Amino acid sequence: MLKALSGVNFGRDFTASIVVFLVAMPLCMGIAVASGVPPEKGLITGIIGGIIVGLFAGSPLQVSGPAAGLAVIVFEIVREQGLSALGPILILAGAIQVVAGIARVGGWFRAISPAVVHGMLAGIGVLIVVGQFHVLFDDKPLSSGLHNLIAMPGQIFGLTNQDAATAFMVGLVTIFAMLGWEKFRPASMKLLPGALVGVVAATLVAFFFSLPVARVAVPESIVAAVTLPEQGLVAQLMNPAILTTAIAIAFIASAETLLSAAAVDRMHNGVRTNYNKELSAQGIGNLLCGFAGALPMTGVIVRSSANVQAGATSRLSTILHGFWILGFVALLPWLLREIPMAALAGVLVITGVRLVSLSHVKHLFHLYGPLPAIVWAATLICVVTTDLLTGVLVGIGLSLLELLPHARRLGLDVQQADRGEAQEVALQGSATFLSLPGLSAKLESLPAKGLIILNVERLAHIDHTCAEMLREWVSRRRGAGEPVELFGATGRLRQIVA
Repeated sequence: MLKALSGVNFGRDFTASIVVFLVAMPLCMGIAVASGVPPEKGLITGIIGGIIVGLFAGSPLQVSGPAAGLAVIVFEIVREQGLSALGPILILAGAIQVVAGIARVGGWFRAISPAVVHGMLAGIGVLIVVGQFHVLFDDKPLSSGLHNLIAMPGQIFGLTNQDAATAFMVGLVTIFAMLGWEKFRPASMKLLPGALVGVVAATLVAFFFSLPVARVAVPESIVAAVTLPEQGLVAQLMNPAILTTAIAIAFIASAETLLSAAAVDRMHNGVRTNYNKELSAQGIGNLLCGFAGALPMTGVIVRSSANVQAGATSRLSTILHGFWILGFVALLPWLLREIPMAALAGVLVITGVRLVSLSHVKHLFHLYGPLPAIVWAATLICVVTTDLLTGVLVGIGLSLLELLPHARRLGLDVQQADRGEAQEVALQGSATFLSLPGLSAKLESLPAKGLIILNVERLAHIDHTCAEMLREWVSRRRGAGEPVELFGATGRLRQIVA
C-alpha cells in the first residue's frame, strides 16, 4: 500500500479511481432498482466493495460492487421472502465464501465451463432487458421473465398514456445519449463513461422541462439507509429456505467474481490474482452487506475493465472509488433525487443486451463444435424459463457429457523439466475441467521470463474448458513478450493454442 502512495503510481490510481466512480454510480443505483430494492442499497454495496473488499482483495485491479448477474435472484428473494430476508442470506453466503477461501477452493470455480458462465450471463441479460423494459414506462417488472416478455407489447400499445410516454422518452434519451457518446466521443474524453453521459442527459431534460416522471428516492443520510438485522437473526439463519438461497448466492457470486478476476488478469501484466484470497475478501464484503441490509456483491467486469483502461496500478484505485461514492452520497443526496428512474432503466437495458454475447457462442462453436454451443443455449433458456441456479446446474450437467467418451482415462500427468535456458511442461493423459485447477496452478508457477516449451505430444484429449484456459495463458504470455513453443500439437489443438 505504501508503494501505491508513491509518485506516479498514486497519480495514476487517483485518476483511475475517479473514472471507476463515474462508471459505478449509475450502475450501483440501476442494479438496485433492477433488484427490487431502494437505490441506496446498491450504493452501500458499492462503498463496501470499494473500501473494505479493496483492502483485502486478492485481485488488485478488480472492482467489486452490486452486479447485474445477481439482480434477478435478489428480485426473486425480495418478492418471495421479503427485504428482511436478504440480510441473513448474505451473512450466510459471506460466511460460506470466507470458509471456501480459507479451504483453498477458489481455483475450482475456474473449472466451470465458459459455455455455462456465458450462458448464465446471457440469460441474466435477457431477464434484465425484459424486466427493465417496463421500468422505461415508469411501471414495475412482473413476477417472472416470461410474464415480463409477454407483457412487453402491452406497454407499447399503452403509449397513449401521457405519463408513460414521457417516461419512455426519457429512457430513450438515456439510451441514445449513451450509445451516441460511446460511438462519437473524442479521443481526449474516451474515459468518460457512456452510462454517466446518458443519465446526466436524461436528468437535465427531465429537470429543465419539469417532466412528470418517477425519480430516484434516496434518504437524506446514507446512515439512514443501513438496515441492521432484525431480532430473531439466529432463527432466520437456521431456516432451510434461507440456507438454500445463501448457498446459491455464494456459488453464483463466487463463480462470477473469480471468472471476472481471470478476465481482468488478461487485461494487464501486473500481479496475478490470488483466487482464494479474493474469495475470502468477497465473503467479508457480503457479510458486511448482510449486516448493513445492502445488496450482494461480486467482482464486476465493467468497472474492473474501466479501472485497468484508466491506468490503475494497485488496489488503491478501488479503495478510493469507494470513498468517492461515500462522499457523493453523503454530501449531494439532493442531486441523486433528480435522476429519473427511466434513465437508470435505460442504462440497464443496454447492460442486459451486452450480456448476451453471441460472439462468444460463435467462438465456442467454431473451435470446439456443437456441444459447448448447446450447453450455452440450454443454460440461457433454463435461466430465463426457470431460475438462475437451475440454469447453471443444467449447464454443468450437460458439460459433463464431454467426459463420457474419456471416462476410463481422465487422469492428467504434468511434468516440468529444465531444457537449458527454457522450461518444458509435458502433458500426458486427458486435460479436462477436473484437472484444470492443478494445471492452471502449474502454469502460473512457471518463471515469468524465458522460453516455455509446451509438450502435448502425449495429450490424448483436451476439453473446451481446459483448452480455453490454455489458449488464454499462451496468449497472455506471448502478449507480455515471452515466447511459448508448442510441441506435438496436431489438428484442432494446434488451431486452438498455436
